[in-house]
Amino acid sequence: MIIVNFKNYESAVGENAVALAKIHEVIAQETGAPLAVAVSAFDLVQVVAAVKIPVFVQHVDAADFGSSTGSIVPQLAKNLGAAGTLLNHSEKRVVEQLPKLVASAKAAGLQIVICAENDDEAAKFAAEFSPDFVAVEPPELIGGDISVTSANPEIIENSVQKVGSTPLLVGAGVKNGTDVATALRLGAAGVLLASGVTKADDPAEVLRDLASGLNQKN
Repeated sequence: MIIVNFKNYESAVGENAVALAKIHEVIAQETGAPLAVAVSAFDLVQVVAAVKIPVFVQHVDAADFGSSTGSIVPQLAKNLGAAGTLLNHSEKRVVEQLPKLVASAKAAGLQIVICAENDDEAAKFAAEFSPDFVAVEPPELIGGDISVTSANPEIIENSVQKVGSTPLLVGAGVKNGTDVATALRLGAAGVLLASGVTKADDPAEVLRDLASGLNQKN
């Protein structure tokens, strides 16, 4: 699994989000790679309407229909076509709220990716919340030029051991197929990345390279 977080990059919001998601769909069809995108709640409806690959919303709140002004309601996100949600990304840390957030997202039927900063957090979240995925992303490497797969492969191996049967995604500095192949070889189920695709001059070329890594782990 390769999930690309569009964040709020200008190159990946509004009409650009739709265009970029369509590129993901083309590459998914071309390569057979399981690609998904995580978009702003503002862009969810138009991206879901434009593509058939899974579309995640970048965050949801522990809220329901009614007097929840300003909240991203999980059931509404699901009704509008979201496949899942990211929770606790390093840029949106909500550790203390996770019990309620996870419960709300699960009740809505959303797939859940909980982000962790290290292997101990990954283990804790896997044990407490049984999410669909845990994504470990050392914050000091996010958005940088050095991939976690080369800078800190131990955190991947340790996380895989500690999360047990929960599928592990890895992120932070992931840029190419070699990074993907290394992550899978170390036991991860896939990767979560952003700028390597959203800021690329040729996102399609980058996505093809990333997808190739799914077949190179050995």
